[in-house]
Amino acid sequence: MAGKLTPMKITSMLARVLGLAVLLCGVCVATAVPGAFTATYRVSRDGQALGVATVTLRPSDHGSWVYTKDVSGTGGLAALLDASVHESSQLRWRGDVPEALSYDYQLNAAIKHKQRHLQVNWTTGQVTVDEGKHPTTYSAQPGMVERNTLPLAIGLALRDDKQEILLPVAVRQKVEDQHFKVTGTESVEVPAGSFQALRVERTDADRGFSAWYVPKRYPLPIKLAQHDGGDMVMVLVSFKDS
Repeated sequence: MAGKLTPMKITSMLARVLGLAVLLCGVCVATAVPGAFTATYRVSRDGQALGVATVTLRPSDHGSWVYTKDVSGTGGLAALLDASVHESSQLRWRGDVPEALSYDYQLNAAIKHKQRHLQVNWTTGQVTVDEGKHPTTYSAQPGMVERNTLPLAIGLALRDDKQEILLPVAVRQKVEDQHFKVTGTESVEVPAGSFQALRVERTDADRGFSAWYVPKRYPLPIKLAQHDGGDMVMVLVSFKDS
């Protein structure tokens, strides 16, 4: 004869059902990824206008996405040399974290041309980097990004309320663990507006990287400053969802 349903038994059953529901929700609810967008930045170096950068994210084939950055020289020596930089990354999503599939870099100027192609083969777990001479191959790492998508990966981590961020970054000869930390909140004024922004610094190496984010509003920094080889600064002019 089946036992009588007592309040304690009912409570226990409900606990198991609710626990299962929580587990199911954890599996079924996908973490939000950003939609397609176009962002425009003003670029300067050592306080002098250098050019304009356009950053885009859009869906591509077979569930992958394409993230691009194009910088055209409109001032100073960059304009004189008709310099431009094109960077294009193909990525896929691991939750809301971008994971590298490929990366292409092209620098074109009147006196210099440079290119780099990075390809990730996730079947073999290998990364190949080719700059036109002797390709380099090394092991891939899950959740790996590259330098083009790094600012996006930081912004998405900040949106998830992370204060310290560790990212595996594919560089020329290896995957490099890079550490970033929120160091405070600052008032920042850029062409796109005035904001209370989180300041982020790289903490594992003295590479002169500083970025300011408003993560609940934009997945990209509103200001990015890199001091390695000169004070290069990008400030947000506009951001548009596509």
